[in-house]
Amino acid sequence: QVRLVESGGGLVQAGGSLRLSCAASGSTISINRMGWYRQAPGKQRDLVARVTSDGSTNDADSVKGRFTVSRDNAKNTVYLQMNSLKPEETAVYYCNFNFYSWPGTRDFWGQGIQVTVSS
Repeated sequence: QVRLVESGGGLVQAGGSLRLSCAASGSTISINRMGWYRQAPGKQRDLVARVTSDGSTNDADSVKGRFTVSRDNAKNTVYLQMNSLKPEETAVYYCNFNFYSWPGTRDFWGQGIQVTVSS
């Protein structure tokens, strides 16, 4: 089994920065990609940014140039550096680990961490 523990959320003023971390423990071999999603009240969960095993990243258009996703393979940890935060980015942020699990892949999710951006 895999356990994901998120940290780094909280309250920040508009224009400020936060850094989220998510560490995986347990059966962490064969990680495919890691990433972050967010869900605002009454809305669907959307991709924020993710990074694959070869280091390629995929960012939502709304965060390009402001957010940076990175991974530390040795620590089984994914990070999300968020700069120039906006009030509309207030949401619960979830980390996601996707593992190779024959014959396909399998997703694991963190418990979610609140990010609140005040205006």
